[in-house]
Parts: sequence; C-alpha cells; structure tokens
Amino acid sequence: MKKKLHLYTRFERLWHWVQAALIFMLAVTGFEIHGTFILFGFEKAHNIHIFSAWSLLILTVFAIFWHLTTGEWKQYIPSFLNIVPVARYYLQGIVRGERHPFAKTRQKKLNPLQKLAYFTLKAFLLPLSLLSGLLYLFPDQANAFLHVSLGSIAVTHTAGAFALVSFFIVHTYLTTTGGTLLSYIKAMITGWEETEH
Repeated sequence: MKKKLHLYTRFERLWHWVQAALIFMLAVTGFEIHGTFILFGFEKAHNIHIFSAWSLLILTVFAIFWHLTTGEWKQYIPSFLNIVPVARYYLQGIVRGERHPFAKTRQKKLNPLQKLAYFTLKAFLLPLSLLSGLLYLFPDQANAFLHVSLGSIAVTHTAGAFALVSFFIVHTYLTTTGGTLLSYIKAMITGWEETEH
C-alpha cells in the first residue's frame, strides 16, 4: 500500500539544494583552478571558489544548529540493522523490479546504507574538505601551528574534493531510482514523498 508522507521540512529542502549548488560550484571552480578547463578565468574561479566555501561553512553552521535543536541529527546515526537486504536490493533487486526492503517514515527517513553514506559525508568528507580548504587559504598559520606543508594540504584538499564529487555523482544517480525517474527529486522540492507501507 502506498501512502504520501511529508518527510522533508522547508529548511531541509532549502539546505539540501543550497548545499548541492555550493558543492557543485566548488567542484567546477576547483577543477578550473587546477587547470582542467577554462570557464570563468583563474582569478574569477578562485574568488567564486572562496565565496562558495565560506557560504558552505556558514550554511553548515546553520544546519548543525538546526539538526541539534530539532533532534534530526538522530536520522544520521549509522545502523547496520537490515543493511544486507538494502545492499542486496541496490546490487540486484533494483534491476529485477523488486520492492525496496526499507519503508520510510517521518522518524526513519534514511535506510541503513543512506545513514552510513550521510554519516561519512557529514563526519568526514565535508569537514576534511572545509578544514583543508581553510588551511590552504591560510598557509602561514597552518604551517606555524601544525607544521604542515602547503603541498600536503593541497593533496588532502583535492582528495577530499574528489571524494565529494564521487558522492555527488552516486547521489544524483540514486535520485533516479524512485517510483518514477523524478519522484525523489520531486519529494525534495515539495517535501512530500509517496512511500510503501
């Protein structure tokens, strides 16, 4: 039986889309800074990259505050309960047309694989990229306090960026695996999602 649930608040949706846009802009300008292509020109790409990074940091502070005050942080606590059926679904069940083994509720919006992925994103990938970016932005202070070379900071920042881009690509693909091609995207726009019960 299918049921429509209001799963995502206005702030969650705004935060999600702004965060996605900022990460996308950071990736594009980061690749340009590395000389992969020319779109804005080095100086403008550098300025946009720094502006986007500070914007993401500010957004992250607001998101942390929101998660802590609403209790929504509990959604991201990793759980390995029923992770095997969910993994099996994504590996083979999805192409066989099987039903998803996880039913979303307002209290449990994320399946075990999503919890693990988002926990990794929030606890490791975003902090790694933000902190290494700040160290790269202030290399004298980084060297004075941490005795870290600019080269190792750059490699760390680039590795974090590639991990974020990989997450972004997989996440974008998985948005197409709902009931219809755009149902998950529609849910993240309206807040309402049709779920199995």
